[in-house]
Amino acid sequence: VQLMESGGGLVQAGDSLKLSCALSTRTLITYTMGWFRQAQGKEREFVAAIDSSGARTYYTESVKGRFAISRDNANNTAYLQMDLLKPEDTANYICAVDRRSPTHGMAVSPYGVDYWGGGTLVTVSS
Repeated sequence: VQLMESGGGLVQAGDSLKLSCALSTRTLITYTMGWFRQAQGKEREFVAAIDSSGARTYYTESVKGRFAISRDNANNTAYLQMDLLKPEDTANYICAVDRRSPTHGMAVSPYGVDYWGGGTLVTVSS
């Protein structure tokens, strides 16, 4: 199983980016998908998650109203639209897939998440 992230880059504060996470297998489309981020020298932090149907989404407080997670199960891909980016959003953004529902899994803790991607770097300059 591979999770392939893309879409990171260097932007200025206030700009937008859209990250993608493509799954190597359709067997995971029934799983929760989400994003974490890890800034240099800091712990991995939950950002957003979406349930298997795409009906329910969850966000950490600091990104509510600015980020939007979505998924396209037909193409085995999840997305993270990031608007109004701030310098404090600078981090390696890591895709995650988990068999548990968001509220029993990644939205609570990163421990036990089934699969992780390698990440895509987002740098926001002031």
